[in-house]
Amino acid sequence: MEIILKEDVINVGYKGDIVKVKDGYARNFLIPTKKAILATVPAKKMLAEDLKQRAHKIERLKNEAVALAESLKNVTLTVGAKTSTTGKIFGAVGPIQIADAFEKAGFIVDRKVIVIKDAVKEIGSYTAVARLHKEVTVEFSFEVVAE
Repeated sequence: MEIILKEDVINVGYKGDIVKVKDGYARNFLIPTKKAILATVPAKKMLAEDLKQRAHKIERLKNEAVALAESLKNVTLTVGAKTSTTGKIFGAVGPIQIADAFEKAGFIVDRKVIVIKDAVKEIGSYTAVARLHKEVTVEFSFEVVAE
């Protein structure tokens, strides 16, 4: 089934994309939660007109994401976590803790765009990816230390 996404959906697409998904996923989740609409001919025409009118805003958002990505490349974050005597973390370090560390460093990065490749359960240095825009991703490093 072809649908038009009304907001970003992880592993499906970004706002304004026309994507094909399984019928049940569209009917039972995406459309009832107002994350998507059916891709009918009138809806596609409205989307094309809307994208044409929003082209300047989209370009500005992309430029802001590129500028933020350039500044994040050189940043090394330090995330504190409670640990045992052997260096194991109680729980795990996730996107919420990394977003808080970015905020302390003076950057505003939404926790929803941060993707950690491996589970962080020990003290050490790790890398993660921030998907700032549809076309802009940046990889950054962070260090987990004991509090």
